[in-house]
Amino acid sequence: MRSINEDTITQAVIAAMAACDNPRLLTLMTSLVQHLHSFAREVALSEVEWEQAIGFLTEVGHITDDKRQEFILLSDTLGLSTLVTAQNNAKPCACTESTVFGPFFVEGAPELALGADIANGACGEPCFVSGQVRGLDGQPVANALIDVWQSDEEGHYDVQSPAPDGEHEHRARARLRTDDEGYFHFRSILAVPYPIPHDGPVGRMLEALGRHPWRPAHLHFMIVAPGYERLITHVFRNGCAYLDSDAVFGVRSTLVADWVRHDPGLAPDGTRSPVPFYTLRYDFVLNTAGAVEMHA
Repeated sequence: MRSINEDTITQAVIAAMAACDNPRLLTLMTSLVQHLHSFAREVALSEVEWEQAIGFLTEVGHITDDKRQEFILLSDTLGLSTLVTAQNNAKPCACTESTVFGPFFVEGAPELALGADIANGACGEPCFVSGQVRGLDGQPVANALIDVWQSDEEGHYDVQSPAPDGEHEHRARARLRTDDEGYFHFRSILAVPYPIPHDGPVGRMLEALGRHPWRPAHLHFMIVAPGYERLITHVFRNGCAYLDSDAVFGVRSTLVADWVRHDPGLAPDGTRSPVPFYTLRYDFVLNTAGAVEMHA
């Protein structure tokens, strides 16, 4: 190792890992080193560019905290999150498609009764959401646990606007369980498009690349039920301007649905709404745990 040069460095690094007793780790690191070195050679990476890259990643780390995950934003905006999701979630074509998790999921959201208003004061036009969770065989999935979360009408998630006392207040976020026939329903607010956080290094990267930071209007869902694969997905609002240019490449045509506008009057929950409101109906089909994967 005393005569390392640009032609021998790659194999020297790989040889240095020979004692690794974790086969998967060795596979990952060997490939990573080979691809990183090949990239540096292909673009003739300069020392200044390398230093700028290190500085960029350092900034990504510094801005990341328990309220903001800049590394997930970076992965999302480079399409890596979608690639990994697609590789690991092949399903029969009748199943609801998965898409990116996003950086705003929160553990421990309150579990509310069906029909509850999950907005909890989040600003936005009223919206009533309903649907059914089924298996591939068409049978309803009872007692499925549904996590749902979304932004308010200003494009902010609750974790981006902490309460004055510093305690997290769950807004436009909840957990619900399907009934005996797999149905669910709740009240929330209208989904709107919003920009991902772009006041940090990822935002500057997008600007330098001539890209916008906007996501189309959507609701996040995570559905878990015994005997079925976990589903992480969005439902996107049809007609949104950013469906074809989502900053994180998360849109699937099968996940686009209509939010129907209604004039003031009788709402789905039996109350009278003095203002216009929206309804969304969307059904989910879960893949059986351990099922043979089929590509559409």
